[in-house]
Amino acid sequence: MNAANSAVASEGSLRIGMVGLDNSRVVHFARMLNEEGHPYRIEGARLVAAWPGAASPDFAMSAGRLDGYVRELRDRQGVAMLESIDEVARRCDAWMLEAVDGRTRLELFGRMAPYGKPIFVDKPFALSSAEAEEMARLAAECGTPWMSCSALRYAGALTSALRDNGAGPVLGADFHGPMALEPTQPGYFWYGIHTAEMLFRALGQDCAEVTAFRTPEHDAVVGTWADGRIGTIRGFRTGSEAFGGTLHRASGSRAIEIRETDKPFLAETLEALVSFFRAGRSPVDPAETLAIVSFLEAANRSLADNCSIRLLGRR
Repeated sequence: MNAANSAVASEGSLRIGMVGLDNSRVVHFARMLNEEGHPYRIEGARLVAAWPGAASPDFAMSAGRLDGYVRELRDRQGVAMLESIDEVARRCDAWMLEAVDGRTRLELFGRMAPYGKPIFVDKPFALSSAEAEEMARLAAECGTPWMSCSALRYAGALTSALRDNGAGPVLGADFHGPMALEPTQPGYFWYGIHTAEMLFRALGQDCAEVTAFRTPEHDAVVGTWADGRIGTIRGFRTGSEAFGGTLHRASGSRAIEIRETDKPFLAETLEALVSFFRAGRSPVDPAETLAIVSFLEAANRSLADNCSIRLLGRR
């Protein structure tokens, strides 16, 4: 973070920009940053400028939402809609890459990184290990801090369970949730990222082997960690759409239920990323983010090749 950005951050008047507005989370983030009466309002930070980007015509969730989200942010949240990424950079201290189509990540990140301002990249960070590693290289070359995660990483029930240190170390973990598929976003990168994020928060980054299984309505991915622990993610395309999981410790297993009545995990995530913007240091180890990308990529390959995929040594 340069000296000017540090001064703004220390004074508390953090100006945030956005790139890519075809993502439903931009509305939730804008409301928490800009609405004075919002129950989860983030004080001392404001979304001030955005570049809408271009919708992906072959991706219905992108093409059908962009105009509505632009109107919401411009007309109700007072966010300036600008003509270029460069204009957004001139108005903000830190920014969020929110374009919903993961295929655009490398190109957009590559245009943002040279400004040296902290970047939050919404999920997924990238759609391949090669692209993820290139993005990390660009950030290092430009001295640009970055952070990326699924908001499920910050689900309150998961945080509470992991803080229960008296129960001993985590010996294994299983997480479940919806597993919709989107043809433009390879396999598990679309919804598998959410449960994978929770799994890696629980077990760490050293997954050594991945095996994936699929039936028409269900998926299961089994990861073996370098120290012998086993973690799984299970996805459904029918039935419940709730996220949850189980942490296994020597003292017993603890179920994690992520309820709608809890503090929204998007609010917890926004608090974490605003703290990152101020400090310039990500609370999520970048190496862990790259490991999650490798895990999802290996799970896709496991399905395609009908075999287990070794990971350690490839990164």
